[in-house]
Formats: sequence, C-alpha cells, structure tokens
Amino acid sequence: MRLSHRPVKLYYCYKATKAVGFYRPILILYLLAQGLTYTQVALLEGLYALTTVLGEVPTGYLGDRLGRRNSLLVGTALITVALIGIGLTETFSVLIGFYVIWSMGYNFRSGSDDAWLYDTLADRSSSMVFTTVKGRGTAAGLFVGGVGSILGGYLGQIDLSLPFFVAAAVSALGLLALVPLPEPTRSSRSQSLGVGDIFRVISTSLSHPSLRWFIVYYFTLFVPIIDILILQVQPVTKTVLVNAGVTSGTVKSLLGWLYAAFSLLAAIISYNISVIETRVGYRRWFFAVPLLIAGGLLSLTIIPLFALPVFVFARGTFDATRALASGYVNHRIDSAVRATIISSLALVSSLVSVPAQVASGWVADATSPLWVLVVSGGVLAVGVFFILIIGRPFLEMETEHESVTSS
Repeated sequence: MRLSHRPVKLYYCYKATKAVGFYRPILILYLLAQGLTYTQVALLEGLYALTTVLGEVPTGYLGDRLGRRNSLLVGTALITVALIGIGLTETFSVLIGFYVIWSMGYNFRSGSDDAWLYDTLADRSSSMVFTTVKGRGTAAGLFVGGVGSILGGYLGQIDLSLPFFVAAAVSALGLLALVPLPEPTRSSRSQSLGVGDIFRVISTSLSHPSLRWFIVYYFTLFVPIIDILILQVQPVTKTVLVNAGVTSGTVKSLLGWLYAAFSLLAAIISYNISVIETRVGYRRWFFAVPLLIAGGLLSLTIIPLFALPVFVFARGTFDATRALASGYVNHRIDSAVRATIISSLALVSSLVSVPAQVASGWVADATSPLWVLVVSGGVLAVGVFFILIIGRPFLEMETEHESVTSS
C-alpha cells in the first residue's frame, strides 16, 4: 500500500484529531484548582488506570468481534463526552464518573487503533511499513497537539475549563474521519473464534521468550515510570519556574509552550521513526533512552531546574518509543486476536501503574513532587540493569529485527 493511499490519509486525519494538546498543559492545575489534593489527583489517575485494567481486554475482545472501525467510533464518542463533562465538573465525585467514561473511551481505541492499521496494511502486503505509517500518524497528532498546547495554555489563563471544550470539538471531528474507514478483511476471522480459542491464540502468540521479556521491560517498568513523570510535570514545572523568579500568573502560558516543545520534538522523532528502526535499532534505543531519562531524573537532586529539559526529552522520545514497541509486538502476534492481545498488554501495564501512581501521590503530599521524580529515576535505573542481567532481551530483539528487515 502506498503511504498516500486513501485509508492511510484518513488514518492520518483521525490521528490529528486526538487533541490531547489542548488540555494537557493545564490538566493537573485544573484538578488542583477544583480543591483536589495531590493524593486525590493521583487517585483519579489511578482510577483511570484501574478502569483500564477492568475494561482493556473486554473492549479489545469487542474490537476483534465487532470490528476495529466501530470500536474506534465508540471510543472517540465516549472521549468527546468525557472531555465536555470534565470541563463542566467542579466536584471530585462527579470527576470520578467522567474519568471512568474517559478511560473506557481510550480502552475502545487502544487495541483497535494499531490492530486496524496493521491488518489494513497486511491486507495489501504492506505490514512492514506499519511502524513508518504509525510514526507519521503520531507525528500528525503531535503537530496539532503542539499548536493546541500553546493555545490551551493561553485559554487556561482565561478559564481553565476552556481547553477541555476545544479538545472535545476537535475530538468530535475524528468521527468524520473514522466513518469512511474500511474494515480490514483479516479482522473478520476473529469473529468466528470462541473465548477458549482466544486464550489459546494469545498463549501461543506470547510464548516467545524475547517477547515475554520485552513485555516486562517496556509495559511493567518503562511505561509506569513515564506515567508517574507525566503526572508530576505541571506541579514540578510550576515550582521550579516560580523559584527561578517567574511570576505565577504567567506559568500557565509557559506550560503551553513547554508542552508544545514536547509535541514538536516528538513529532520530528516520530515522523522519522523508520530511520530509528533501521539505523539505530531496537536494542540501542531501548537501552539508551530509559537510562538517559533515569540519569536526568536523578540529577534533579542537584539542579531542580534541569527538570525542564528532562521533561522535554522524556516526553519527546516517548511517542517514538511507543511506536517502536507497537511495531515490535505487532510483528509477532496473531492477527485474529490482535486487538485483544494489544489491550491485554495495556492491562498488564495498568496493573503496575495503578499502585505506582497512587504511591507517587502519597510521596508528593508527604515530601514534594520533585522527590517523586528522583525516586522514579532510581527505580528505572535499577530496573533497566536488573532486566538486562536477568532477561537479556535486547540482543535477541536486535537479531530478530535484522532478520525481519532483511527478509
């Protein structure tokens, strides 16, 4: 399939409407402005992850049974409703309800998004360009998100709820891009599988040792640490900027520019994901990036202001890392239950993220958000070396990748 083919263009349009950029710079500040404590904010994020735990596999299963496109439509509609509700809500109990809806929306999209793309490309014998197409789609969303971050920061200065309403409007446009999408023919085989068959195929697909160790490394270590980092970006940035002499009234607009920097770097890296895949390789990327992030977080004990470049690097590289991880997993799993397996891996990650995020809220309330990041950096550094010694997944990953790209 050509990268300019109509389904791919529609996929790019859909990815561009995943408008997290508008509300992302002010989300935590908005929650704190409603009177929530750091612990309550962490509980909301933990509830979001818990809803993911309970809903990921069922929604992935529905995506396999009912169709990838329909699952994306349902997810986008739920997210749009949730964004409007969060912008109108002022109480913790009501926020809980909309966070559940929000999480379920992403559940419907998380497995079906990559499954639709991979199977659509595979229908046309183009699955090997999956990472490139996904990277460019991610870049489109990040570019729009970067512009949205700047706008969201300024809108937040007027009213912290405005970015959520703009994000909801842009998200609703995604429905227009999704309706014309074709349903991959490969996904139809999953509709004939029973529940017992589903578990059998999942077990077979995940039986490879390098895939199992990769799941441990990426989904249970790296992603939860990044989730904690994302949770602390806004309060830490506000603290270090105010301590550096910036007036608190301008922090929201500066956060918009900071998040735009996240998106710009991530868009550039994601657009060139094929270069990373072929020239850098999985082993080097998944070894160097986590260790650089860990080192940056540990350095905050000496230079707190260094948090800003650490945030830019961590957020800028995370989307490319996620695209590489998705490509690696998709090349090694069965098409019939692709959405179910991808959702299952997200579930595994959430099982770790739920207690980790709640614990980070307790630590932030007891000490400071900055110390949460320092502790997270230590855990990441120790975890990387431990898995490298025990599991040694990366040498096998690199060898397998080379064999795939050469075939």
